[in-house]
Amino acid sequence: MTAAEPKVTVDLARGLGLTADEYDHIIRRLGREPRYTELGLFSALWSEHCAYKHSKTFLHRLPQHGPHVLQGPGENAGALDIGDGWAVVFKIESHNHPSFIEPFQGAATGVGGILRDIFTMGARPIALLDSLRFGDPADPRTRRLVEGVVSGISWYGNCFGCPTVGGEMAFAPEYAGNPLVNVMCVGLVRTDRIFRARAERVGSAVFYVGNKTGRDGIHGATMASAAFDEHAEERRPTVQVGDPFTEKLLLEACLEAMAAGAVAGIQDMGAAGLACCTSEMPARSGTGMDVELARVPQREPGMTPYEILLSESQERMLLVAAPGREDDVRRIFAKWDLDAVEIGRVTAGPDLVIRLNGEPVACVPVPALAEAPRYEPPFAPPRGLGELHAFDPLSLPAPADYDDALVGLLGSPTIARKEWAYRQYDQQVGINTLVRPGSDAAVLRVKGTRRAIAVTTDGNGRHVVLDPRRGGALAVCEAARNVACAGARPLGVTDCLNFGSPERPEVLWQFAEAVEGIAAACRALGLPVVGGNVSFYNETSGQAILPTPVVGVVGLLEDAAQHATQWFKGEGHRIALLGPGEVSLGGSEYLWARHGRLAGRLARQDLEVERRVQAAVQAAVGAGLVTAAHDCAEGGLAVALAECCVSGPARVGAEASVGAAPRADHALFGEGPSRVVVAVEPGRVREFEALMAESAIPWGWIGGTGGERLRLNVGGVAVVDVALDRIEQAWRNGLERHLA
Repeated sequence: MTAAEPKVTVDLARGLGLTADEYDHIIRRLGREPRYTELGLFSALWSEHCAYKHSKTFLHRLPQHGPHVLQGPGENAGALDIGDGWAVVFKIESHNHPSFIEPFQGAATGVGGILRDIFTMGARPIALLDSLRFGDPADPRTRRLVEGVVSGISWYGNCFGCPTVGGEMAFAPEYAGNPLVNVMCVGLVRTDRIFRARAERVGSAVFYVGNKTGRDGIHGATMASAAFDEHAEERRPTVQVGDPFTEKLLLEACLEAMAAGAVAGIQDMGAAGLACCTSEMPARSGTGMDVELARVPQREPGMTPYEILLSESQERMLLVAAPGREDDVRRIFAKWDLDAVEIGRVTAGPDLVIRLNGEPVACVPVPALAEAPRYEPPFAPPRGLGELHAFDPLSLPAPADYDDALVGLLGSPTIARKEWAYRQYDQQVGINTLVRPGSDAAVLRVKGTRRAIAVTTDGNGRHVVLDPRRGGALAVCEAARNVACAGARPLGVTDCLNFGSPERPEVLWQFAEAVEGIAAACRALGLPVVGGNVSFYNETSGQAILPTPVVGVVGLLEDAAQHATQWFKGEGHRIALLGPGEVSLGGSEYLWARHGRLAGRLARQDLEVERRVQAAVQAAVGAGLVTAAHDCAEGGLAVALAECCVSGPARVGAEASVGAAPRADHALFGEGPSRVVVAVEPGRVREFEALMAESAIPWGWIGGTGGERLRLNVGGVAVVDVALDRIEQAWRNGLERHLA
């Protein structure tokens, strides 16, 4: 121990996020007291953010294998074979805690981190999507967070040169102290050029490449593994600072070195920085590593071994060179004006040895760092869930004016068009984007082939509050249904599971149930989960967020030309509603936006019906039988039809009728699974009917397109008759009006 290092005690360990039991466990694993730097390694690698101590037991229940899977969980990102020698690489991650403390840089570095996860696999990023949750937009602090986060996402993605093509944004008071910033990235790579985060060959040179190391982001992983209190913003020094221009250079240098055959293994220095890479890469390979910190490029003088190891400075990689290719690594990175310094060697193990000027400052068995304790504390449903289920939404008064009710719902912050956000993002750089933000899913061409991919993210915290298992399944189904509405066959899933403290029994129960629901839906739809992220401790001063699993789905179109969008294309088309008729106002956006209530029961779900509906929509789009396809989600059938009328280049009116219901608001605004609105040209009606008969799904004609109004009838009674310009004004300007 040097004179500058604090004395290692159990109290110091607690201050670094470890428990007293974990500290004792470290002593037993080492056979001695840890040094200060060694304690820092354990505090980062055993944090919830890195070690998944409370979640690994449950995550094993997710299906992870399938005919298209080239890489599942455990690497920088997942990969699926999409044919013609191409693979799609994708993952979603959270940057929730940093984005609350420093919205701009927190969101920006979240984008930077997920981009690096993709190109460390050898893939070139082609798309970003963001899934965002905020508190009440009437709160000035929420407006500051929204503006900072959206600006950070657009700045990093636009400067780097990767289009942001989709995502979602929702609002609820439970996110006031903990906004959610989940970012998904998608890339393409040849199937025989996928790289992995391994350190397999003993004696191989280990290179530090990219930006220099500073003191920003130290203990970022630990910060992300703790709940907040009123002093949260004092943790701003733990937030990293991004540089997208350097990241662009790093991308090109890494891909060039990979193409030259100079790279044997590579990992992003993300959470826990150098400490994470130097332990995880040998852990995957059963090797060790010997590292000299004096060689690490540094941008600040006098950095200690502790600071160098735990810094989360951005735009950095750890690279294991192919034997004999060390000079090629140096030459390629010098060409791109980036550091590439040999800082160590792969050893036979089992130890990670960290030196400063040749003197060991840490010597820890790699398995000890990689195998954090796992916890399985008791969990139980929250109190009061029965009371929420017992509430009948129809006990509340019906709208006096259904036109006003629909217009108000369309202008609510969660449903209103998010153009204010996504017009700040470059959507076309790379010229792959065929369907931009504003439809159910983005569609991107795979250059050099006839194929395209469709991508989307979805999640609904209110559903999960009322029924975590069904809510988790609904998130998967809606994301996959959106991809199917674009005409694609869903292939795989990545998820970002955002919850409060797992040390609270009710939160862990919500998590366990949601994972079971996700697993059940993925099995029913044949979707492997190839990667993702768990974000716990999203709570401030005891107030947890709504439990929010966000699901990203990637789908494949064999013919890029046969894709669909959600808006009506012309007059005289017939409108059909596919899927079951059962809906519920329980947990609906209508119930919250109009009455401020989160209660009731969700509509029943049949996963086999969901599978058949998605297959039918995909087949109809692929056969060119539908001119528009849009799933019914938040706001129910009325909102879905209104969006079909006004979300396209030109407004197209519609008239539709549904059968008798307990009440008109139940029929129009009730939400239920497996429901899709489609439009069919008159000349294709018989072909469409024949396809629906083969599909064996519930469906029916409900109306047609035309005019400048949206007219809706329930049980033969005219209920809604509203001009499209009024609908469009409410929907297009709703978000800006709330943020003004």
